[in-house]
Amino acid sequence: MNLRKLILTENACYKAGKTIVPKGIMVHSTGANNPYLKRYVGPDDGLLGKNQYNNYWNQDRPDGRQVCPHAFIGKLADGSIATYQTLPWNHRGWHAGGNANNSYIGFEICEDNLTDASYFNAVYQEAVELCVYLCKLYNLTEKNIIGHYEGYKLGIASNHADPKNWFPMHGKSMDTFRADVKKPLNMTAASPPPPPPPLSTESKKLYRVQVGAYSVKANADAMLARVKAAGFKDAFIKTE
Repeated sequence: MNLRKLILTENACYKAGKTIVPKGIMVHSTGANNPYLKRYVGPDDGLLGKNQYNNYWNQDRPDGRQVCPHAFIGKLADGSIATYQTLPWNHRGWHAGGNANNSYIGFEICEDNLTDASYFNAVYQEAVELCVYLCKLYNLTEKNIIGHYEGYKLGIASNHADPKNWFPMHGKSMDTFRADVKKPLNMTAASPPPPPPPLSTESKKLYRVQVGAYSVKANADAMLARVKAAGFKDAFIKTE
């Protein structure tokens, strides 16, 4: 994840100064064909590139609206992918259009024309990594992640379709997204079980029991018979 920070301090949402205890994460996509972060995040920090219209969201009410998510994912000026944090994670954002603002961190993925698989895969993976990071930070699980459209179904967000309007075009859904977040969350650093200790030199030794030594073979045969009769069937005579 390429996580950077440019807090939108001029946005009325930031100035409101309200905080939350994050209980979930809401995934949004912007709904506009502009994959470059500079459309929403600014001013230029040397990586974003200059927005010639200065219509980024670091102003009181961008486009006359009360909007401000916690982060954006999209392209830098050089075409590489990054995440820009735009509000403190525990700040009450204006992203859901409903009660989800009171408990959800919300981030936007910058849409393009929705058909570029390479761009989609890159921002999708960046979003997965951001959610893994936030889940670990706030002790959440993949079950605490929803899309904006799912928030609407739950009655905690406005009537938007994102990101369902985009993910299925590339074989993904919020279910696959949650599954992809779950995998690294469930990874453990458990080391493999230690190998069994090597056999000691002692365990490799054989100890022989001798019950007699005879110069007359008949006497040796008689003793062998007695030993075997006692149950030691593998007894034998060794001639030296």
